[in-house]
This record gives sequence, structure tokens and C-alpha cells, in this order.
Amino acid sequence: MATVNERLFDELTAHAVDLQQYSDGVARRMIALLNRVDADLSAELAAALERMPADSFTVERLEALLGSVRQLNAAAYASVTEALQSELRAFAAYEAGYQSSLYQSVIPAAVQVRYSIASVSPNQVYSAAMSRPFQGRLLKDWASNIEAGRMTKIRDAIRIGYVEGKTASEIVRGIRGTRAAGYADGLLQRPRRDLMAVVQTAISHTAQVAREQFNEANSDLIKAELFRATLDSKTSPPCRIRDGLKYEAGTHRPIGHKVPWLQGPGRLHWNCRSTSTPVTKSWRELGIPIDEISPSDRASMDGQVPAETTFASWLQRQSPARQDQVLGPERGRLIREGGLKLPDLYSPNGRYLTLDELRKRDAEAFARLAA
Repeated sequence: MATVNERLFDELTAHAVDLQQYSDGVARRMIALLNRVDADLSAELAAALERMPADSFTVERLEALLGSVRQLNAAAYASVTEALQSELRAFAAYEAGYQSSLYQSVIPAAVQVRYSIASVSPNQVYSAAMSRPFQGRLLKDWASNIEAGRMTKIRDAIRIGYVEGKTASEIVRGIRGTRAAGYADGLLQRPRRDLMAVVQTAISHTAQVAREQFNEANSDLIKAELFRATLDSKTSPPCRIRDGLKYEAGTHRPIGHKVPWLQGPGRLHWNCRSTSTPVTKSWRELGIPIDEISPSDRASMDGQVPAETTFASWLQRQSPARQDQVLGPERGRLIREGGLKLPDLYSPNGRYLTLDELRKRDAEAFARLAA
């Protein structure tokens, strides 16, 4: 029988895979909002350049003519920021509820009689996530920074274009890109990548805040956190060195080593995919008399940490249904038949999850745990 810590590890690893796919989907929706303005922005830009022949170009006149472009750019990022904040508010509520539901499903009833599972407020999680900086800035500051950076790139491209003798249409095409390439070959592609990194990091940041607040609220049950990196060829050196290391719950002081927690998993660097899993106290550490807990509950609440594992070995021992969820039905079938190697399967399969899909999947997981 799997211990509580092993079951928590398995479920939270699966959850981390789902969240990665979910964050990819949110990032693409935010970029789609930005892209809707690009056609209007390009049209305004072309009109402004037509009003300024090359022989009358000055920096001062350019700044004056770009007023409408600047307004469109600001409005686009204001729309993205509002949509992202709304998404993060809903996600904070979902993640806070997920943590409570998971522990209620995994912790034995005999333990919950003495130690009830404390929930955390969704508003508290959201407010904490918005007030805590990640990568040195708050979310609103990152949005403003990308907005200003995109406008600077546009102005610089125009100046260089005039110096090189390009036409207005050539300058605009270089900024927006070409339809044949899906506009991915233009100057505006870099701000899109920057926005994707901010969105994905903001989601992992919010998820980690929810975990930390839940662990703190349940400190009578949880004694430590394990740093868990996504083990594949893309894992960063800072995450690799911390994978499997134990830290005190709440304070995050190192246990048995000297590697600092720093900002923690999900926030250690841009697009950090690492997460953390809890280590619950044993029934002895909880002070529960032996005659009040069954032999099976004593075995499950032994406080043992799951053995060292990799994403590949975790995936190998999951059910066919969960393998299909992570990899897709065809890849799941191939891996079970031995036709595909695990190292080839670490990346998500490109299917993006909504919050409703996450809720449905987790409800099914909780039902399996209850059974």
C-alpha cells in the first residue's frame, strides 16, 4: 500500500504536468489578445510614416506622429493585463480548493479527526501572489515594462529604416512580419515571447503561493517540502541541483544541506517548471496513540519520503488512463507497447487545458482515491 507521502507525490506530479499545459494555453490566449491589435497598430504606423517623407524625418516629428500608435499599444497591454489578472484570480481560487480537496482525499480519516485540514482563502492567495514580486517585479510592472519595450523597438526600427533608406511599407513589414510566416518573422515576435514568459511564470508563481500558504496553514500536519524539478533535457542547473532537497515548511530553511531555497520552485527563473511536494508528519510525530489508529493507517502515515525518482519513472508506473492524459492516446499506447522511449516523451503533447478541464480531471482523480 502506498504511503500518504507517496500518494501526494504522485498526485502533485500529475497536477504539475496539467498546470504546465494549462499555462501554455493561457499564454496563447493572452498573445491572441495582443495580436488582434497588431493589424490596427500596423495601419496606424503606416499612416504616420506616410505623413512623414524621408526628407523631413526628425526624431521630434516621429514622436509626435506616433501618438496614436502609442495609444493602441497601451490599450492592447491594458486589455491583456486585465484578462490575465482575471484568469489568475480564478486560478488562485481553483488552486486553493485543489490543495484542500487533495489532502482531504489522502490523509486518513483517523488523522483528520484530530487534525482537520485547514483551507486557505482564494482572495488571500491572489492578493499574496499579486503583492509578491517574481523575477524582481510585480505582475503589473512586468506588463508595463513589456509595453514600453515594444514601443521602443518600434521607434528604433523606424529610425534605422529611415537611415537605411527603406520605404514606409518595408519598415512596417519588418516590424509586423509577413503573413506567409504567420507574422512570426517581424520585430513584434520578441514582445510576444516576452509576454508568454511572463504569463507562464505568473501562473507558476501563483500556484507556488497557494502551496506555501496551504502548507503554512497546515503546519501541524506538514513538516517539510521537497523541491521537485521537471527532469528532462531542458531542466536548468539551479533546478537540477535542488531536485529532491528537503526544506522546512514555512521557513524554507535547508534540511541536511546548504543549498538555499531562494525564490523557490516555479519562480527560480523565467519559465521555471519546478514544483514542490510536502512531507507529512508520521503518526508518531503527530502524537496519535497507537490504539487510535489502524495498522493500515499507521503504515500509510509513516512519514517516509518517496524514493528518488524521475519524471520518466513516475510516468511508467501511472495507469494507462493517466499516461494517455499526459502523452495523448497514441503516444500512451506506444509507450505501453514499448515502441517509444520515455526520454522522448517529456514535453507536453500540445493539448491545452482550461480550468474546467482541470476541475473535471481532478474530480476524477479524487474519486479514484476515495475508491
